[in-house]
Amino acid sequence: MAVLRRCCPWDAEQTHRTLVQYLVEEAMETVEAIESGDSTDLREELGDLLLQVVFHAEISEVFALEDVARGVADKLVARHPHVFTDDTVPLDLHATWEARKAVEKGRTSALQGIPEQLSALARGHKIIARARSRQVPLVLPGEPVTAETVGAEVLALVARAHASGVDPDQAVRDAVRALERQVVSAETVTAETVTAETVTAETVTSETVTSEPGGH
Repeated sequence: MAVLRRCCPWDAEQTHRTLVQYLVEEAMETVEAIESGDSTDLREELGDLLLQVVFHAEISEVFALEDVARGVADKLVARHPHVFTDDTVPLDLHATWEARKAVEKGRTSALQGIPEQLSALARGHKIIARARSRQVPLVLPGEPVTAETVGAEVLALVARAHASGVDPDQAVRDAVRALERQVVSAETVTAETVTAETVTAETVTSETVTSEPGGH
C-alpha cells in the first residue's frame, strides 16, 4: 500500500472522504457474499474490505495499522473481563457489553452512537436493541417470530403501502423518529425519578444524623 501511495497517481490522491464510497460498496459486497453462502466469494470480499482498512491506515498521519489492531485488541480485552480476568460470566452479555461501551464513551442516552446513515429499518432495529439492553422503560412487542415471517410480512406491508399511495420508507422514518422521542421521554422520566429518589434518600439520612444525640 505504501508503494501504491508513492507510485500510483490515483492511490496517491485518495483521502478518507474519497474512499467512503468504496468502503460502503465493499461492505455491501461482503454482506452479499455471506448471504449467498459462497466461501470463495466471501474470502475475496473480506480481502477487499481489509484493503480498505489498510488503505485508511496508510493515509492517516495520526495512526498506523498497528495502532488500529492494538486498539481493537485492547477494547476486546476490556469488554471481556469474564474471559481475561476472574470475573463471572454476566447473565446478559449483550446488556453488559452495551453498559461498558456507554461508560467508555460517556454516553448518557441509548440513542447516542447510532449512525444517522443507517436505513430507517436498521436504525429502528438498533434503537430497540439499545433500549432493551439499557432497560429503557418502553412498551414493545416481544412475541417470537421467524425470519421468514418477518420478510414476508414486511413485503406484504410494502405492497399494501404501494396500493394505498404510502411511501414505506418515509413511513418507517416517521415511526423511527416517534420511537426516538419515546426513548428520550422515557430516559428523562427515569433520570428525574432517580434524582428525586437520591435527594429523598440524602434528606432522610441527613435528618437521621441530625436527630441523633450529639448530631449537632
